[in-house]
Amino acid sequence: MALLEVKDLNIELRTRRGLVRAVRDLSFSLERGQTLGLVGESGCGKSITALALLGLLPEQARVSGSLRLNGQELLGLPEAQLCRIRGNRVAMVFQEPMTALNPVHSIGEQVAEPLRWHRGLSRTAARALATSLLERVGISDAARRFDAYAHQFSGGQRQRITIAMALACEPDLLIADEPTTALDVTLQKQILELIRDLVRERGMALLLISHDLGVVAQNVAAMMVMYGGSVVESGPTTSVFAHMAHPYTRGLLAARPRLGAAPGTRLSTIPGAVPELADLPAGCPFAGRCSFAVSACSLDYPSMASLGDQHQARCGRLDALQAQAVEV
Repeated sequence: MALLEVKDLNIELRTRRGLVRAVRDLSFSLERGQTLGLVGESGCGKSITALALLGLLPEQARVSGSLRLNGQELLGLPEAQLCRIRGNRVAMVFQEPMTALNPVHSIGEQVAEPLRWHRGLSRTAARALATSLLERVGISDAARRFDAYAHQFSGGQRQRITIAMALACEPDLLIADEPTTALDVTLQKQILELIRDLVRERGMALLLISHDLGVVAQNVAAMMVMYGGSVVESGPTTSVFAHMAHPYTRGLLAARPRLGAAPGTRLSTIPGAVPELADLPAGCPFAGRCSFAVSACSLDYPSMASLGDQHQARCGRLDALQAQAVEV
């Protein structure tokens, strides 16, 4: 039995323009110790998928499908039961370290809270363990700074503190949602190395959410590329990068800066803009921005096609794409 099994997950949100499908037909599984990256531009459905796993979707959201953690169905669980899972068996590192911490409680209290709530530790025992966790994630002089507040720490330090909070109860599944947002390149590397080391050390499953293919390439064994609420390509990370099949995946990689490029070289861009969820076509959500699209692409929602080695892509023009070499 997989640690996490997501099957045919669909999420609809109520907007001023009616119900829109924010996530459609999403399926994947994660074993303990496995790492999975979820990639795509803002608005593609990455973060709302993570919120669904935690039972934190907006009240008006309509959800169907199945979310199972160690065989236990999470959809439809009473809030009291979900509270016993959040921060305990499933934890999340949120994407904005500058606002993820409560400004009116000390950072030590926030790290110790899940230990007292889920593990029933005394205040003294929780403080000792929380101090140890802060030291483990690189907060210097943690015992003295335990009673300090979030505004007294840098962005990188705050992100380390949120990681300590997420790891306090040694969760089975860690969700890292854009964990390096607003951090400089050096801090990004340090934070990602810290998460990678802690996941390996504790044998957790990791779901890493990012818009950066480079981050995913270096930190997870498998990946899924999302667009318009759908997974358009998935598979082992090495296989996806070696044989990018979907035009959106190719566009994302081509848009990255190239080392050694001449000064003034313009970056490649994906034409158009991400459409509103209410404006998605009945067929492929990427059809309006794709240079390979034909009229049928906007009408027929393609199914996943196997490319071997557990590599799959959702595109009705795979034959034409396979005939063209990837230029990045």
